[in-house]
Amino acid sequence: MKITIEGVSEEFEQKLLALLDEHRHELAVTADTEWTVDRAERYLRSLTAGARRFAEMVVVDGDGYIDADQLRSVLGKLNGPSNALTRAVPRGVREGWWPEGTRAPVNAVYDPDNPSWHKNIAYEMNRENVPVFRAALARLANRSTDGQNPQRPEET
Repeated sequence: MKITIEGVSEEFEQKLLALLDEHRHELAVTADTEWTVDRAERYLRSLTAGARRFAEMVVVDGDGYIDADQLRSVLGKLNGPSNALTRAVPRGVREGWWPEGTRAPVNAVYDPDNPSWHKNIAYEMNRENVPVFRAALARLANRSTDGQNPQRPEET
């Protein structure tokens, strides 16, 4: 039997996945690990301001691929923002915002001609995630202009 449920709240999804997990010995359960606009918005809201700007630059300025030097020219050192991006995915799994196996939306690109030196030359996002994150950024922008608070979830 295959059941597909679409268009439900994250709360319902989590409750259903928990129920299915109780009966996992009887079922084969596959969770949807794709980025949705809701998940992307939650991810972006969970970031520090610098990390959110970093992600925004990858999505908007770079259309999914941006040179690390361009990021450094705006943000300075990238250690803090890139670490915040990396930590947001496992935090989201722990908080139940998205399922285990969800992949990081922004990834470092290393110089293939110099594999021993790991200074990032760029950052990229899968092409299919760019429009999803653009929509999430637009939502955040609309909320801030509507007077809603687009702060990190733990701050709201």
